[in-house]
Amino acid sequence: MAEPRWENADRGKTGMRVDGADAVLLDLARDALKEKTRSRRWRIFFWFAFAAILLSFLLLPLIANLGKFGSTGRHTAVVEIAGVIADGSPANAEDIIESLEAAFANKQTAGVILRINSPGGSPVQSGMVFDEILKLRAEYPDTPVHAVLLDVCASGGYYIAAAADRIYADKASVVGSIGVRMDSFGVVAAMEKLGIERRLITSGDNKAILDPFLPENPEHRAHLQSVAEVIHQQFIDAVRRGRGERLKESDELFSGLFWSGEEALELGLIDALGSERVVARDVIGEERRVDFTYREGLAEKLMGRISQRIGLEILNRLYTPVVF
Repeated sequence: MAEPRWENADRGKTGMRVDGADAVLLDLARDALKEKTRSRRWRIFFWFAFAAILLSFLLLPLIANLGKFGSTGRHTAVVEIAGVIADGSPANAEDIIESLEAAFANKQTAGVILRINSPGGSPVQSGMVFDEILKLRAEYPDTPVHAVLLDVCASGGYYIAAAADRIYADKASVVGSIGVRMDSFGVVAAMEKLGIERRLITSGDNKAILDPFLPENPEHRAHLQSVAEVIHQQFIDAVRRGRGERLKESDELFSGLFWSGEEALELGLIDALGSERVVARDVIGEERRVDFTYREGLAEKLMGRISQRIGLEILNRLYTPVVF
């Protein structure tokens, strides 16, 4: 009997011979397996790439903070206060205080510079920072803290600066504005011309105080003025406490006026003219500066402040003696 012919024969790993249709099916199976393997490899690659990017994204603040908190070598620590000082703004008391605590806690900090460029803001936020600076000065008596004023240091910005050991500014810096303001407006006349009727329901006689759609109430105005006077006196007391006998007091000093840096020097509002670099190099003695300003980025919004806390904890472990 004649030996059978095998068309398009193929031989598998088992040594079995596969003919025509089966060979085609085998090729299709192999191609499908290769495609599945290739697809799985790409999925694994993309998952690893995504995980690596996410991990680096989340760890970036920690790495940056480790470089800040665990910085080797003596340096001048810098904490920036920029913009309006208010809760919810970049210049808020919580972030500023956290930055100051980290700056003072670093064992390699030779001194701290408050870099201030602010028109002012909340007296509450400013007062909290003022009190914290005095507390840190008492806790770290060997670490001086100096305020360096940039373009503007007015109102709440100067409130904070007054807590520093010394204050420096440029000759053209705007300094002062020691006062309190409360803002409102009135549109009663405009409403009358437009025929607009104001309808308001309150559960207290004074609940509508400062309502711009009602005529000004003399009693409300007197009450607000008294509140402003109390807060103003708190501001004045803080400046006097911080500056002491260096102030050349006059009727205008606490009137809300502001002056150039050159004039502020004559009034005792600042101690000398000088830049941040000059203060770090010639006053503190460490020209190398490390920025300790807390700046919340997207990663930190996702992680909260874990990386800051971890960095501070590592700092304590690195620089605290064993006898701690």
